[in-house]
Amino acid sequence: MTSDFVEHQNLFIGGKWRRPHSTKRIRVVSANTERIIGSVPHANGTDVDTAVTAARAAFCDPSGWASHKPEDRAQVLRRFADALDRRASRIAPLVSDQSGMPIHLARESEAVWPGYLLRYYADLLDGEVGDQDEERAVSLLRRVPVGVVAAVVPWNSPIFMAVLKLAPALAAGCTVVLKPAPETVLDSVLLVEAALEAGLPDGALNVVWGERGTGAYLISHPEVDKVSFTGSTASGRWIGEVCGRLLRPVSMELSGKSAALVLEDADLDLVRLGDDLAAAFYGNSGQTCFLTARVLAPRRRYDEVVELVTTLARSIPVGNSLEPGMIVGPLVSARQRDRVEGYIAKGREEGARLVTGGGRPMGLQQGWFVEPTVFADVDNDSVIASEEILGPVVTITPHDGDEDAVRLANDSAYGLAATIWTGDIGRGLQVARKLETGSVGINGYYPDFTSPTTMIKASGVGLRFGPEALLSYWRYQAVYY
Repeated sequence: MTSDFVEHQNLFIGGKWRRPHSTKRIRVVSANTERIIGSVPHANGTDVDTAVTAARAAFCDPSGWASHKPEDRAQVLRRFADALDRRASRIAPLVSDQSGMPIHLARESEAVWPGYLLRYYADLLDGEVGDQDEERAVSLLRRVPVGVVAAVVPWNSPIFMAVLKLAPALAAGCTVVLKPAPETVLDSVLLVEAALEAGLPDGALNVVWGERGTGAYLISHPEVDKVSFTGSTASGRWIGEVCGRLLRPVSMELSGKSAALVLEDADLDLVRLGDDLAAAFYGNSGQTCFLTARVLAPRRRYDEVVELVTTLARSIPVGNSLEPGMIVGPLVSARQRDRVEGYIAKGREEGARLVTGGGRPMGLQQGWFVEPTVFADVDNDSVIASEEILGPVVTITPHDGDEDAVRLANDSAYGLAATIWTGDIGRGLQVARKLETGSVGINGYYPDFTSPTTMIKASGVGLRFGPEALLSYWRYQAVYY
């Protein structure tokens, strides 16, 4: 099984494919085979200027996207969703081969969830949220689109993360300049095809491909009105400084180091919990910011938890992400594998007990693979327990009861997500209220796209999902009379 080879010559700006101003290209390499599977042009500063100008023109045009009635925008978003659905069989393998995401997950998250999000925000526009004017006591309260949005998305879930920004931004009437990660640019060609088929007005969506410098230029562009970024905390701090100086609104989903709080009454039957544990611990080969990276185990059941997680890790199939049944595929790049292997070496140096994994799988000479890895007896202050690894590495730390587990979970720079494993949902809810995280899963982690989650601490600023995400792309104007 292979993905499509994609070779593209132009950038999508102002509703048209345009010749780039630079001859530089981005070559995309398969995470499975290390072979080139496509290339696109690399945008330079002039290309970004052109894209932002097109977005600004589309936003300011009296008959442009922002002026469309909410119900009209809703119809376009639904057509956009339908067009993406028709490309699902091409999207999933392309994302899988670029990023290493297992094909079963790509078929769900990348090929299905984007359409769901577009339809969800279209439905919101047909309801009360779509009424952009509200009469107050002696004033008229208007919801006004923020304007031109710079949307910078990561490589670990490229189509889903792009649409997670596009759906509420476009629903609100904003125009967007999208900058995908250079490791996963090929799928955005299909995104553009779907937008064109849906009849999205010229300039409402513009796509510029490039590396870090292209993204930095876009984020700091004077004609951008809002920035939506997903990536590392280090990059987020710089973006926050830039947007702070420009007094520009910004939302950022950054790094995570999610904890799994195993309570003393937890069901540890691997037969019943195997799929949920594998998804929470090793989904997407560990390359997702909200996945469980550290397990907090009750001391009285510590050995049992270590055995459970170790058995799980050793049972997980590892191989080509395009092959059905694979749970752990390769990492996205050689650089990412080097980074993960560096953390594994650091864990050994710090004295953590390597229970399983830690190397490269036998028989996989090509591709950037790392074995599912488990460290036990890990100090909560150690590097491998406190820094985001973004690979198939799980640490285990003992705790002395619910309050101690909460203390250890909250003793982190990050606050993106957590899971609680318990036989008593009521007890799990009580523990969840004490956690400093934007979201919590009980006996699994399956996000509800209708409920907002807030990024807190070093995990970011702002929120995602729900009607609240749509509201974040509007500003309010009060007209007194």
